Amino acid sequence: MLDIRPALVRDIDAIMEIFCRARAFMAAHGNPGQWTGGYPSRELLLSEIAASHCFVCTDGRGDIAGTFCFIIGEDPTYRLIEQGAWLSPGPYGTVHRLASGGSERGIADACFNWCWERIHNLRADTHADNIPMQNALAKNGFRRCGIIYTDNGSARIAYQKCVVRP
Repeated sequence: MLDIRPALVRDIDAIMEIFCRARAFMAAHGNPGQWTGGYPSRELLLSEIAASHCFVCTDGRGDIAGTFCFIIGEDPTYRLIEQGAWLSPGPYGTVHRLASGGSERGIADACFNWCWERIHNLRADTHADNIPMQNALAKNGFRRCGIIYTDNGSARIAYQKCVVRP
């Protein structure tokens, strides 16, 4: 059983370890180019914790097994989408930096379900080489919408899950 709670400053070392393991997993599974150079930084994660945007998934013992960032509001990187279109306008919630330490299964499912309970219009993006995340998004009802670009100009595949009204 996974629980989700806001991350606390005291969680930062465990969160950093989750990202270290996630980077190693991605590199070993054909995605060596995402989250390079120590991204996300400790400073970025601490700022997300302070803003109440960072969350952790805990196992039955209370140990941190995964983490993600969730923000309800406009994401500037989603203003321009190429090779497609968003399914629905805002308001929406964005899932960023979803990572698992590999000790528990179902982190992505738990994250997406938790976010969906809060707002029925979700967006996310991932690297073209991140096949496991693309599969997790599709499994959880997200549809591929097009290509967006991060602040550093890197292309990402954009996804959305929403209640589309006729």
